[in-house]
Amino acid sequence: MTDTKGGFLSVEDDPWNKSMSTGTSANSSTAEQKPAHISATEWERLQVRKKLEKNKAGPFEPGLSVLADPTTRKRCRECGSVEIDFVWEEVFRCAVCNPCKEKYPEKYSLLTKTECKEDYLLTDPELKDQELLPHLSKPNPHKSHWHDMMLFLRYQVEDYAFNHKWGSAEALDAEFERREAEKKRRKEAKFKEKLLDLKRKTRTEAFRRNNAMAGAGEGGSRPAKFGDAIGGRERHVHEWGRAVENEDGMTVKKCVSCGMEVEELEL
Repeated sequence: MTDTKGGFLSVEDDPWNKSMSTGTSANSSTAEQKPAHISATEWERLQVRKKLEKNKAGPFEPGLSVLADPTTRKRCRECGSVEIDFVWEEVFRCAVCNPCKEKYPEKYSLLTKTECKEDYLLTDPELKDQELLPHLSKPNPHKSHWHDMMLFLRYQVEDYAFNHKWGSAEALDAEFERREAEKKRRKEAKFKEKLLDLKRKTRTEAFRRNNAMAGAGEGGSRPAKFGDAIGGRERHVHEWGRAVENEDGMTVKKCVSCGMEVEELEL
């Protein structure tokens, strides 16, 4: 509990405030807390060591021995170099060196989860399957408390999308165009529906205003109401004409006396 001089706040109120964190919050399981029996310097050294071990760098980089069997030694799949990226080899099961990653970005660039879904039309279950599409997890650069980014290898994503899911790049393009056309069609249908609804409301309001003006022009004591005759106070009975089809493709009927139009559905 923290006194903010304007009230008391607990960890549940602001779980991301580090000044109020005591290691007992709901997120303490994902974020390591410094043990009380070690100093800050030792804790920092331990974190650096874990980072090097995770990235297979420094003293944790796999050694390259000249005594190793050349037939079993892992080499770059492009240039044959033995200085491969061991993190990629472990995560993506792809032996490639850093110079080749920069030399061939069309094959070894990393794609985000959003790019895989939008550009290659892949689904969440497919992207979460490590056996199908392995991914590299990295902290989110926008918000540290968001979920980690899922990065996929481009040539692996293209191989699965082109050769297994869609069959070819042309089939993927055709499916993308079909979905875009369907999205455009639904958008236009929604717009036409709103436009027709607006026309109905506008016609009704215009009819009421015209009747009100007609009633006031004859010196009546009350304004005309919906259903009154145009030239008098009797109830107006519509005399519908023949049903015709308008420019929007809707079947409408028009009153020959007042000019009111209504839509007619044919079943």
